[in-house]
Amino acid sequence: MTVAAVEYLAAIPSPTQGVWHLGPLPIRAYALCIMLGIVAACAIAEVRLRRRGAPKWFVLDVAVYAVPAGIIGGRIYHVITTPEPYFGSGGSPIKALYIWEGGLGIWGAIALGAVGAWYACRRAGVPLTFFADALAPGLPVAQAIGRLGNWFNNELFGGHTDLPWGLQVWKYSMSQGQAVTDAAGNPVPYVNPDTGESGPFHPTFLYELLWNLGVALVVWLVDRKFKLGKGRAFAVYVMGYTLGRFWIEAMRTDPAHEFWGMRVNNWVSILVFLGALIYFLRVKGPQEHVLQQEDGSLLLVTESGEPIPWNKPTLRAPRSNADDDPDDDPDDDDPGDSGSDLGSHGTSRAKK
Repeated sequence: MTVAAVEYLAAIPSPTQGVWHLGPLPIRAYALCIMLGIVAACAIAEVRLRRRGAPKWFVLDVAVYAVPAGIIGGRIYHVITTPEPYFGSGGSPIKALYIWEGGLGIWGAIALGAVGAWYACRRAGVPLTFFADALAPGLPVAQAIGRLGNWFNNELFGGHTDLPWGLQVWKYSMSQGQAVTDAAGNPVPYVNPDTGESGPFHPTFLYELLWNLGVALVVWLVDRKFKLGKGRAFAVYVMGYTLGRFWIEAMRTDPAHEFWGMRVNNWVSILVFLGALIYFLRVKGPQEHVLQQEDGSLLLVTESGEPIPWNKPTLRAPRSNADDDPDDDPDDDDPGDSGSDLGSHGTSRAKK
């Protein structure tokens, strides 16, 4: 087998089309990949949540707030860090809303998605860390699937490479959702306008896809062995992801703002990694589980069922003795009146 044959067999082609139409309805590969990633993350989180005592489909109670917030946050981060296509010379501000054309920043998605998840967890009466640790292996799986959307969009690749796994990239029209073609109808190969480099290119989307799957496996294995709690499993995910994002980001050639010779996302990766490392080293606590009580509320407990004290938010003021019915006997110690509140030190009987 010749060297040329090896290179050909190992070449990675990019799709020439990323949108299909069902009548007037466009079906975009990028959106499908994002949706499939969300479904995968929810499925993984749901399994882990049930094993920790959560009610069925608890993940959906959180996702209904976290997913829309995460998408909005991801888009805001992208537009802030890459404003030229929207607000620069020749830019179109309305395209800042065109999420289907690509452009979601992971840090904005996590930040605003966490706010949505925090609100949902607050309503359910559990700490955010309980959900975050259950989600930790699923989130990088979602990111890995989402990177396939970048492949369909012929974006997020590196510089020219002579390695066997080089990526063929086409000049691509985001508005039309397909590769630009020549007079003969053949897709036009992409050439970097700044460097003049042509393909094959480093498939950085694939590097990150594989790295994220590795991070998911590491988080799952570490959490299974050490029973991490208090958000520490999520911190492992953040540290693992930022390590990979740093070196992969350095290989990318798409336009990006730089400070002191590094891309913005590299600086963000460094800061977020350090924050996650400090959190992991300083915060201690058992793996968090819940018990569903008779009144439907959730009691935060250890794996063995011991209650875990935490500052549970009070959604409504507790009733005092003065508010009780005057006919009630204050000395009545009927077992039915035993406390079932999910308080910081609740020890009431509960069922799993």
